[in-house]
Amino acid sequence: MIKSMTGYGSAEGVLSGVTYAVEIRTVNNRYFKANIRLPEPVAFLEEDIDKVLRRELSRGMVSYTLRLKDLPVEVFYDLDEKALASLVRRLGRISAEGVTCEVDVGSLLALPGILVPARPDEKTAERVRRKVLAITREALKGLKAMRAAEGAALAADLQSHCRVIKRNLARIHARSTVGLVQYGRKLKKRVDELLAGAKVKLDDEVIAREVAIFADRSDISEETARLDSHLEQFARALAGNSQAGRKLDFISQEMLREANTVASKAADADIVHWVVDIKCAIDRIKEQVQNVE
Repeated sequence: MIKSMTGYGSAEGVLSGVTYAVEIRTVNNRYFKANIRLPEPVAFLEEDIDKVLRRELSRGMVSYTLRLKDLPVEVFYDLDEKALASLVRRLGRISAEGVTCEVDVGSLLALPGILVPARPDEKTAERVRRKVLAITREALKGLKAMRAAEGAALAADLQSHCRVIKRNLARIHARSTVGLVQYGRKLKKRVDELLAGAKVKLDDEVIAREVAIFADRSDISEETARLDSHLEQFARALAGNSQAGRKLDFISQEMLREANTVASKAADADIVHWVVDIKCAIDRIKEQVQNVE
């Protein structure tokens, strides 16, 4: 069954007193594109997280956010004592020249380069990596469940539009032969009316030839057969387990192409009316498949 590209998932876990909270949001996009936001202490995980996301999701704009709670400063941050000492000495020299100012430690620590992310040792980094990736996979489960539910709703809507197309195609098939017979009758009646005054009768073979030319010019059997075939392909893609978004998009474009050809060739008002309904349904399909993974 198809999946939507819109979804949300979250999860969190605790390691060594630190809470790791992951949020993943996805919206539709033609390709896969990930925006990963990580705190500086765990920025080294970006590549690993990107790989996990790409394995689980094939299309969509992915917004991934990791937040750290109850973070012990001494574990994840280092104090650049040399930079701080140098800064204090320079402030001291300025103060000695008669410039007075009040500087608190918090303001100094907020300056760039004073409090820097610590590089965890290899063992700690591996523990953090395993924990964050496990939480990420848990959040992805919730995200994929939501995308599956949205996909089921999308499939139901797409199937309803396909039924509209199928119903109107059946009407067109039935009408195409009737319309040809009616055209022959109208042509004969009009010719008889025009020639009545001259007391001349046109050969039935000539009328039959004109009807044959009209039938060939307005024949839509190939187009309607292809449109019917596209509907079957569309239904199979909807029921499949693969990422069908691009395939459904391509099929819907081909469906619209055939519908346009039918509209240009049809010479019957009822058929044109039903083709308009078909094109409206295809337009709705084209809009919806943009949300399919």
